[in-house]
Amino acid sequence: MCQRSDARPRTLLSKLHAAARETAGAGPGAGMRLAPGGRVAQHALAPPPGPPVLREGHTCWRLLPAARVSFLVDGEAYFGAVASALERARRRVWMLGWDFHSAIQLRRDRPDEPSLVGLLDGLARRHPRLEIFVLEWDFAMLFALDRQLLPALRFGGRTHRRIHFALDGNHPLGASHHQKLVVIDDALAFTGGFDLAASRWDTREHRADDERRCDAGFDAYPPFHDVGVVFDGPAARALADLARRRWRAATGRRVRALAAAQPAPWPDGVAPALERVELGLARTVPAWNGTPERHEVEALHLEAIRSARRSLYFENQYLTAACIGDALAARLAEREGPEVVLVVPKGASGWLEERTMSVLRARLVRRLREADVHGRLAIVHPVVPGGARVNVHSKVVIVDDQLVRVGSSNLSNRSMGLDTELDVAIEARGERRVEQAIDAFRDDLLAEHLGTRPEHVRATRERLGSLIGTLRALGGGERGVRPLEVDVPEWLDDWVPEDALLDPERPVDFEALCARLLPALPEEPGRRRTLLRVFGVALLLLAVATLWHWTPLADNLRPDELAAWAAPLRDEPYGPPAALLAIALGGALFVPITALIVASALLYGAWLGAGLALGGALASALLGWSIGRLLWRDAVHRLMSPRLRRLSLRIARRGAFAVAAVRIVPIAPFAAVNLAAGASHVGVRDLALGTALGMAPGIVVLSVLAERLARVVIDPGWGAAAVLLALVFAAVLAGRWLKRRVTRAAPSA
Repeated sequence: MCQRSDARPRTLLSKLHAAARETAGAGPGAGMRLAPGGRVAQHALAPPPGPPVLREGHTCWRLLPAARVSFLVDGEAYFGAVASALERARRRVWMLGWDFHSAIQLRRDRPDEPSLVGLLDGLARRHPRLEIFVLEWDFAMLFALDRQLLPALRFGGRTHRRIHFALDGNHPLGASHHQKLVVIDDALAFTGGFDLAASRWDTREHRADDERRCDAGFDAYPPFHDVGVVFDGPAARALADLARRRWRAATGRRVRALAAAQPAPWPDGVAPALERVELGLARTVPAWNGTPERHEVEALHLEAIRSARRSLYFENQYLTAACIGDALAARLAEREGPEVVLVVPKGASGWLEERTMSVLRARLVRRLREADVHGRLAIVHPVVPGGARVNVHSKVVIVDDQLVRVGSSNLSNRSMGLDTELDVAIEARGERRVEQAIDAFRDDLLAEHLGTRPEHVRATRERLGSLIGTLRALGGGERGVRPLEVDVPEWLDDWVPEDALLDPERPVDFEALCARLLPALPEEPGRRRTLLRVFGVALLLLAVATLWHWTPLADNLRPDELAAWAAPLRDEPYGPPAALLAIALGGALFVPITALIVASALLYGAWLGAGLALGGALASALLGWSIGRLLWRDAVHRLMSPRLRRLSLRIARRGAFAVAAVRIVPIAPFAAVNLAAGASHVGVRDLALGTALGMAPGIVVLSVLAERLARVVIDPGWGAAAVLLALVFAAVLAGRWLKRRVTRAAPSA
């Protein structure tokens, strides 16, 4: 497990590092000593390779052969290969992911290409023995605006009965299922950083004006870079076994392995990068419901960094993991250590990440640059013509020409111990053909970022003997790389807490409470085909909720957009009642309650906004409760995820404190909990009291935070900051008191 060090170095050490850095110079590869002719001074003789990095039971779960392996760079290649392989599926398809979107098109060069759900439905109807299993993370309410609403309706409402969809909520509180894999006929496997979701497809050109780069709602999004891997053989069959275990843990239903080995449906147009090679499969699995924790991803990262002799090349969405920072800083401090190149996105993908994870990244970047006394560090982001921001989502590590890994794990604390992750690694172990393939893959990635050809990158790298020298020589054009700037306002840096809160490495403190509220999932009998009959009235009453995600209205649900839209009501006498009604209706229609709370604070100020938000939330809870009570109980339960279904069986017997616990803990979306409460016959008094008790502190914090942050941005001052800190401190104390009361009131299952 990561051993944390201080996020901010001691003052004396900081000064020493800064002085050394000023002497060395600035910029990517600052301080790098150049030999005559511009060649970087490298080790005269590289030491021989050390012991193997990939070791079963330590740095990997399994070490298994693959007949063929290919790296798939960017969405056009990955999505196209998945579509081609799916069309050859005959017995079984496993699709596990952090996110799915039923309406995306996998191949954008085919006008008649069906959506993802249309493709799967057509395959199931054409092949009578084919079964398709789709398992999606039962996501937190925080991501509701970025994901498809009610995915069970899209994947299971009108599709063939042999398409099985489930939401996976079997994880610790605060965690996510981040493994991403597609396995076909237990013989071919895809994994990496890709979700089959919206806003992921792109070409390797990353053109700013590419009309094909639009999501399922036909809205354009910025360039997106990611990497996946496809392979067959025993390694692929092992991922089918992993998928079966995950399905059983999430649903309680067992799926038998295919009895006989099936031919691998290798995708058209994909040339293997390697054949007859061993793959290391590394996981992160948090301890949960009797499952022991696994930290192979973390161990593999640390061992890979330790083993590097000449260079470490990373591509990653995040850079916040404390243990990775410790390991890299130690290697940078060595006199003859390796070069370290990190390719990351310029900024975060949303306003929340920009104000949280970006601050944590800035702290770690500053620490690494202070440790880089020998000038062997480059942290860069790619740029493309037209000024568009490239969203680097890939998770790649390449060590010299000896090790390559591609997977789902970010360089974040939660990827090391809290979220489920899956990485695939190949080690050369002195085999020249593998070394050449690893070098070629890295040169290919660099060529894309630098806007040139792989052979040009290779020639430059061999001439200079340096990755950083290659970046400096080739990366200054309109398409190239730029040093990452991490200028964070001092007030924001002081306000954002340490990474233990924003980027946790272990489950949050409410795990024990969650275990009490959510008992272990029992195995269920086989699912009967009753969805169409059961949804009936429920589908009609809930159809309006999906309007937010089927129309451009979904793009206008950000708090600032909601506040701007409602601004004309601010000075009208009927404005506050109208705002309260809007919150009540919006919350019942699956508009994220958090966005409505913040919009209310931006419109009416902290205190009146908080009062209106609390009143609207109570009214919305009662409205949702009434709908749940009026609908068929079975219909509402069918709409729920397994996690919410189990929860509904408990809250009916636990009263107001159980409702408060569910409001405090983001187990499910606000509107879904209201429906579940009504279907479970929770009393009105318990619902109202529990909602007020559980949501009041959070509403106060959100409202004050929104209003005070707006003031600080407009007119920075110590007074506003002091009031903000005092109120947050009071809310934290209230939250802790509530936590203790709720925990004592929730008896063991």
